[in-house]
Amino acid sequence: MKIDRLIGIITILLQHDKITAPELAKRFEVSRRTINRDIEHICKAGIPIVTTQGYGGGLSIADGYKFDKTFYTKDELQTIFAGLRGMDSISRNSALANLLDKLSDKGQRILAEDSIIIDLGSHYQASLIQKIEQLKQAIQTKHLVTFQYYYRKGEAVRQVEPYRLIFKWASWYVLGFCFDRQAYRLFKLNRLWNLQIEETIFSERNIPEEALSIGDYLTEGKLHLKAVFEESEKYRLIEEYGIESYSIREDGKLSFEHDFASYENMREWVFSFGDKVFVLDPKELQDDQRKQAETILNRYKGNKLTSKDHHTMAERSCQHD
Repeated sequence: MKIDRLIGIITILLQHDKITAPELAKRFEVSRRTINRDIEHICKAGIPIVTTQGYGGGLSIADGYKFDKTFYTKDELQTIFAGLRGMDSISRNSALANLLDKLSDKGQRILAEDSIIIDLGSHYQASLIQKIEQLKQAIQTKHLVTFQYYYRKGEAVRQVEPYRLIFKWASWYVLGFCFDRQAYRLFKLNRLWNLQIEETIFSERNIPEEALSIGDYLTEGKLHLKAVFEESEKYRLIEEYGIESYSIREDGKLSFEHDFASYENMREWVFSFGDKVFVLDPKELQDDQRKQAETILNRYKGNKLTSKDHHTMAERSCQHD
């Protein structure tokens, strides 16, 4: 549709300093003559488009132009503002402030009425922002990255071609081609440290569709968990997997089944419930849970601290507070 193409052209002009008419014609699969007519319509609508001739020339929106808010509805602007405010929470530069500068001052009033707040930060805010900025730069410039990665089996230095930054399952990840695994992998940023952008530039691969299907990483491997939870843990099952994720047994406890991407993810999640879960399957996890309980029990049995020592430590703790 013509209106969709006009909106698309304006969006591209907002994102680029300059772009040529032939490039727009190719992108929208129309003739250059059609693009020229579209530019005329955009100018008639009050958006000043400047044409620069010669080498390095092209089409651009006039410097200092304030974008009128009537181009978007109030609901559309509030959605854009909410998204940008979320990105601002993990960015050194304010994308929202830049957009408000392009919009009329009425945008500030719309922002004040917004009822949605998105915060994508975490406890490791400073280091998270730095990692995201570095990875964004590496993705845009196609530079290899290396980092120290920590996981259940230990730690390793990984060299990766970064392709996507992803916020999913309440955490930030980078999707890239891992040279160590010779496959696409998802790395959690909170486990990724000593990040370095290398001088080596990589040639972008044709990423297969399945590699970009982020949901597949959640079910890859399909390790099936069967467990029984105490009724007190219902809120967590609902919060993390939905109200239909369990069934109520005759004794009031909760039967739960789910597929996990890896044994590590399954183990960490189950162990976070302490004694509020009983594993039925897999047998390996059941044995692992039993060993953990025995290890903790033996550790306390071997504890040489006396009740007097505990009392003294408690007093020191109170004094310190």
